Amino acid sequence: MALTSEASAVWNGDLPSGSGQITLDSSQLATFSYNWKARSEGENGVSTPEELIAAAHAGCFAMAFSNELATAGHTATRVSAKAAVTFDPSQGGITGSHLVVDAEVPGISEDEFQQIAAAAKAGCPVSKALAGITITLEATLAS
Repeated sequence: MALTSEASAVWNGDLPSGSGQITLDSSQLATFSYNWKARSEGENGVSTPEELIAAAHAGCFAMAFSNELATAGHTATRVSAKAAVTFDPSQGGITGSHLVVDAEVPGISEDEFQQIAAAAKAGCPVSKALAGITITLEATLAS
């Protein structure tokens, strides 16, 4: 069964001084303010499209990694994932996503852990959607 998730955005004004709202329409969980200053320089309390992509990538990767572990016969006690998406206007926009995962997985070797993490990075649907950018991975097996 296919599921379509929806979000919407409203922008007011020109790019440098304008601002807008991004709304998570499907879940109705949140509306976020966004503007060019936050996107190009950083600004507390204001989101960016890249932050929302990072949230999607981290969440998707954590799920994909958990699934890959289960397929290999391992159950994670905890998977903690973070994605850092880089936006560089001088390079044409979004240039990369760096995934950082820290997980507790009883009974797995470091080599198998790294192999499964790499497979999850490649198989994650959001990673596939971001195929036009560089995706890097830093995976740590917690003791």
